[in-house]
Amino acid sequence: MGKATYKDAGVDLEVYQESMRRLPRLMHRTFSPRVLKLDGGFAGLFQLDFASRLFARNYQEPVLVAGTDGVGTKLKVANLTARHNTVGIDLVAMCVNDLVCQGAEPLFFLDYFATGKLETEAAARI
Repeated sequence: MGKATYKDAGVDLEVYQESMRRLPRLMHRTFSPRVLKLDGGFAGLFQLDFASRLFARNYQEPVLVAGTDGVGTKLKVANLTARHNTVGIDLVAMCVNDLVCQGAEPLFFLDYFATGKLETEAAARI
């Protein structure tokens, strides 16, 4: 039996690399000054400067509140209609709403993008 490859498992590394090439430009548009640069990293860095105006003015004993959510069946509808440009904003809204209803202020957003087959154009629209 020959050596198994990612492509044999359904993962096209060329499509993945093309999709990943597009993402940093889109993500950097959302950065605040407190997001620290980490090119090629597998984590997000966010500066918690408690002397900054954000914390000093608004919080006496700050607590980080984290949450995660999904868009549920909206992704299936997006796939059926080939309209993916609303999925990303819906996902952010779901996560922000979960934080706000706890009385928290959204400071940063972490992503997880799972798909059975990566389609570069659809991923960029999301």
